[in-house]
Amino acid sequence: MVYINEEKIVRLIDDYQRLIFSICYKITTDYFAAEDLTQETFISAYKNLSNFAGTNEKAYLARIAANKSIDYLRNAANRQIPTEDIFFKNQIDYASQPETAYLQTEILNKLNHCIEKLKPPYDEIATAYYLEEKTPQEIAGARKQNLKTIQTQIYRARENLRKMYEK
Repeated sequence: MVYINEEKIVRLIDDYQRLIFSICYKITTDYFAAEDLTQETFISAYKNLSNFAGTNEKAYLARIAANKSIDYLRNAANRQIPTEDIFFKNQIDYASQPETAYLQTEILNKLNHCIEKLKPPYDEIATAYYLEEKTPQEIAGARKQNLKTIQTQIYRARENLRKMYEK
């Protein structure tokens, strides 16, 4: 039985190798990728020879080749490594847009307003953490307090701010 499958795949390769290569090349426009995809097509066909019974071999192989080529193109974007120039040219600079600047100002104003409503020491901790962007370690060092105490105060300040924002 294995010998019959080998004869059949050899015949399929002889009959359709050029067709499958041309399909892969036409879709990918990459000669070397088309060669690889042609091989993958015939390997897939060999693994699924039992599905060939009663089907049009040419159409079945062409469909496998087209699907493998399309999958290759889909994954090609993931394989590309952009250079710094191309990457940064394609990035949209949201920070320079007036709407973004306005929204950032509004968010900071709202945050500052809510922080002012907090009770001590949460107001000081929130100001240092959210507005001055200090780390808990920096805040603990400046206040000469235990790091865990500062982390707890940050957590409680965050919860109080969340409640204020929800209102």
